[in-house]
Amino acid sequence: MILPDDFARQAGLVFSDPGLLRRALTHRSYLNEHTEALEDNERLEFLGDAVLDCLTGAWLYERFPEIDEGQLTRLRSALVRTEQLAGFASQIRMGEALLLGKGEEASGGRDRAALLCGAFEALIGALYLDSGMENVNEFMEPRLESAVAVVLEDDSLLDARSLLQVWAQAELGETPRYRTVESYGPDHAREFVVEVAVGKDLRGRGTGRSKQSAAQGAATDALSQAGRLS
Repeated sequence: MILPDDFARQAGLVFSDPGLLRRALTHRSYLNEHTEALEDNERLEFLGDAVLDCLTGAWLYERFPEIDEGQLTRLRSALVRTEQLAGFASQIRMGEALLLGKGEEASGGRDRAALLCGAFEALIGALYLDSGMENVNEFMEPRLESAVAVVLEDDSLLDARSLLQVWAQAELGETPRYRTVESYGPDHAREFVVEVAVGKDLRGRGTGRSKQSAAQGAATDALSQAGRLS
């Protein structure tokens, strides 16, 4: 068991109002057994869920400027899903600091993903109320940065153009540039040829019935040549 102040210190958090931190760590099962506790963490969990959705959406919007709305939504969902937030909670040993009822603790509540997820959301809600969005951003940004690197290993979340952009920015500090170099065939069956360059290097070439599909082909070719596709 970690005391709230010790938990905050080792997690790198400072609360002006220690009561907010204690409330974030208080599960409803503890409230049922301790009449001195005034409120559990469920209202803070509600607030933290909304703060995390907003913060993560804004972070992804700025971090990946060429990724479309559908893919941003899938990435955000992956970053705020129960298992991911529970992982964040485990990283800061939050389970050891939770105030739980005896039955909840005996049944393994300190390690239960849904409980840890809710507690982490409550912590974010408490931090937001205590010191505002800027401090929440400072706390979350490095965690989002490391988590998104793992999430992006699942290629099904993004299309080829978005994957190429992520790779090019991370590995080379460059944004891919697409250029239509040729079109041929009758109007009803026209084919387009698109090339993609990253920095000074030509990376891929694709053909398709539209410029968009040709660009996807070029990105797929570039990813293959970079060893990013099996």
